[in-house]
Amino acid sequence: MELLSALSLGELALSFSRVPLFPVFDLSYFIVSILYLKYEPGAVELARRHPVASWLCAMLHCFGSYILADLLLGEPLIDYFSNNSSVLLASAVWYLIFFCPLDLFYKCVCFLPVKLIFVAMKEVVRVRKIAVGIHHAHHHYHHGWFVMIATGWVKGSGVALMSNFEQLLRGVWKPEANEILHMSFPTKASLYGAILFTLQQTRWLPVSKASLIFIFTMFMVSCKVFLTATHSHSSPFDVLEGYICPVLFGTALAGDHHHDNHGGAHGGAHGGSGPGSPHAAMAAKSKEELSEGSRKKKTKKAD
Repeated sequence: MELLSALSLGELALSFSRVPLFPVFDLSYFIVSILYLKYEPGAVELARRHPVASWLCAMLHCFGSYILADLLLGEPLIDYFSNNSSVLLASAVWYLIFFCPLDLFYKCVCFLPVKLIFVAMKEVVRVRKIAVGIHHAHHHYHHGWFVMIATGWVKGSGVALMSNFEQLLRGVWKPEANEILHMSFPTKASLYGAILFTLQQTRWLPVSKASLIFIFTMFMVSCKVFLTATHSHSSPFDVLEGYICPVLFGTALAGDHHHDNHGGAHGGAHGGSGPGSPHAAMAAKSKEELSEGSRKKKTKKAD
């Protein structure tokens, strides 16, 4: 009985890994990606005033992962734009989301039950892109583990890793909003998934690729649907990272920053002994005035 269940699970995973992504899953990926673009402040005004810039931002949201992967592997950056069907489909989604009369299309895809379906289907595409990216990098660099991990990571993270460049197209410059400094759950999950698929590709992880795709897709779908339904921005990895990071990397950077802030606050509360406090500045100014006064007295005596 266990053998039959194992065989059925293996066949299910194999059939799942062979499901074509175009057009249904790719359509869901484009819808969710461009929805996130419309959520950005000023994105609607940009589409009205500068539709070409808005369209370029939408294409980055849809195909940014392919551009970054081609950049890493030294291939033409516009290679994926030769896929006319995908570009036309993404362009149609962009037009309907931003310019559909009465925002009917936007309201339909934003309806939470419908949106959750699209979010789940987008994660199917994300995991498949990670697996394909690592397989592609393995052809170029058979023993380049870090190259495979990096390629799979950018394939799964999409436009998040090039968000600063995408913001420049919208006339916004926020260097502090860097995805590497503040990783979201999809970016972290793509990195961890890239590591798992690299281990599987190099035969260090004794599991078939179809089974890993199926298992990791179920994990990503469950987490992302739950986070979207609850409107949460937390990460399921936070608890695990809270235990592991202090052991591997010592005191967390956030703790150091917290300590510095409290140090300045306590300094102000106890008389301002810190170098940046107002009391320290006043003390330095009074010392300068005293030294200036004594210098003038000495000058008068000398005269």
